[in-house]
Amino acid sequence: MKKIVLTGGGTAGHVTPNLALIPSLKERNYDIHYIGSYQGIERKLIEGAGIAYIGISSGKFRRYFDPKNFTDPFRVIKGYGEALKFLKNYRPDVVFSKGGFVAVPVVLAAKRLKIPVIIHESDMTPGLANKLCIPAATNVCCNFPETLAYLPREKAILTGSPIRKELLQGDRLKGLSFAKLSETRPVILIIGGSLGSVTVNNAVREILPKLLKDFQIIHICGKGNLDESLISTTGYVQYEYVDAPLKHLFAAADLMISRAGANAICEILALRKPNILIPLSAAASRGDQILNARSFHKQGFSFLLEEENLSGDSLLKAVSETYQNRKSYISNMEQSEQHNAIDAIVEMVESLTGK
Repeated sequence: MKKIVLTGGGTAGHVTPNLALIPSLKERNYDIHYIGSYQGIERKLIEGAGIAYIGISSGKFRRYFDPKNFTDPFRVIKGYGEALKFLKNYRPDVVFSKGGFVAVPVVLAAKRLKIPVIIHESDMTPGLANKLCIPAATNVCCNFPETLAYLPREKAILTGSPIRKELLQGDRLKGLSFAKLSETRPVILIIGGSLGSVTVNNAVREILPKLLKDFQIIHICGKGNLDESLISTTGYVQYEYVDAPLKHLFAAADLMISRAGANAICEILALRKPNILIPLSAAASRGDQILNARSFHKQGFSFLLEEENLSGDSLLKAVSETYQNRKSYISNMEQSEQHNAIDAIVEMVESLTGK
């Protein structure tokens, strides 16, 4: 039986692309194991998918001063030893890494054992963990054409990001029924990231009466961000979080407003939804969302509204312009080559296993 080790962790964004690959790998009879940190978010997600999970010690690489900088290298060394021991015993045909700091010792151990490694970089520019791993990689997949310039030419492949196939299987009518909305008026779906965004939430609610003149609103606002004063508002429904029915809400949406995390925007691209991206500001991040959003804007996939320019008025204008030009956005997304990542990556895995 063919064997593969998946790795990556620290955030859900380092896990969900791996989850998207698992059904196709199972169809091709791969025995799958996952290496993550002892108690990271990846453990619950992967074990919930019925995949064998191996926990290893993990530390973080920081560019700033922190007392943990003196102890984390020892955790990484321990994790390297644990990964090396497992890989030596299991002997996978290939390792696929989605990044995050837990992946570094796994990738380096695979290199030591001469096991082929495929890395996937979601953001425009590689993060520190992937920069450390790239020299050990056989192939490096990426989401954006611009990222190719930051990667070794002989290793880099533009694939887009693996998207869970169930997200593409939503039913518009089921989504409208779940949200108790009408079939006769267009719907805006607003997602502010896994924790929500107070800035985006406030801008939406500031212009809610004006938006509701022409649209219905599904607002996924994040834990603790419900506005009880708006619960009975006709045409407006809000949720802290949505799990299984999310695919149906995606199907119901005529327009989306979203942050610009790599996985989120690749889902939007796969769904061909006209969208407004409001990237997390550089003051609150390393600026990767801004680069992601600018790339999608440049390719004609998205309307870009940077957080520094976000207000009720600017958001209202963005909604009007994006909806009026929705056919153009859809056409541009339909011509993209960044939407068949699962098949591209699984074929790459197959070519490296030689079986």
